[in-house]
Amino acid sequence: MSAPVAPPVRVALTIAGSDSGGGAGIQADLKTFAAHGVYGASVVTALTAQNTHGVRGILAVPAEFVRLQLDTVLDDITVHATKIGMLAGADVVLAVAEVLRSRALGPVVLDPVMVATSGDALLDPGAVAAVRDVLLPLADLVTPNVPEAAALLGVDAATSVAQCRDQAEELARRSGTAVLLKGGHLSGEASVDVLARPGSPALTVLVRRDRVDTTATHGTGCTLSSALAAQAALHPGTGWDVLVEPARDYLQAALLAGARLDVGSGHGPLDHAHALREDRS
Repeated sequence: MSAPVAPPVRVALTIAGSDSGGGAGIQADLKTFAAHGVYGASVVTALTAQNTHGVRGILAVPAEFVRLQLDTVLDDITVHATKIGMLAGADVVLAVAEVLRSRALGPVVLDPVMVATSGDALLDPGAVAAVRDVLLPLADLVTPNVPEAAALLGVDAATSVAQCRDQAEELARRSGTAVLLKGGHLSGEASVDVLARPGSPALTVLVRRDRVDTTATHGTGCTLSSALAAQAALHPGTGWDVLVEPARDYLQAALLAGARLDVGSGHGPLDHAHALREDRS
């Protein structure tokens, strides 16, 4: 009897910067895709000289070459979902936006990366407006943290879950895009993310997880957004209110396991392969 034929693999694309320390950016995205059983393709927008202590240098990839990478991948590979991370400059933002308008990339998760965990700036100030005005309305979900949401709205950073809810709903209303505002910067025993979908009235969901006391937080935002893209690739047509739960569970487990990696002496990485290590123990 012949063996059953496996279904075609689902594909997710990451458009982001490279982290030489391996904990964030393209590296975190591809590890997350693999952990979900999703094939990962990548378009590199910038190189960073980076470790667990910070970013020592950034070399942006020219916008024309970012566009060439995108066209080359999409001419050959069917992409079922896309995660967008660090874009560095306005010219790259506009190049990516042009592709989003003309090519099929599946559901698009935009992580508006502006500042690294270490506090180093990763987005040119001139690019913030391009992300807000041009790219954000083309995405299906945007995943800002508290200071990123404030920057996109031009307001003070939220200091409570109630303010996060107001800002998530306002950003969804302005952009027409679903918003997952990550509450990790707030205090409290629980980390509360706010999911707001545009509409009248807005559909808002609070996603709660116990706060993890750890310094292994490098790449947290990249990991959550790429987990959401992986979930979208695996479950086409499913709402973000459903997909956010398994994506957040994956992040929580990776955070809890990260301290055991003992990689670097600063903000260490998450353990994206925690399930594989547990299976082998």
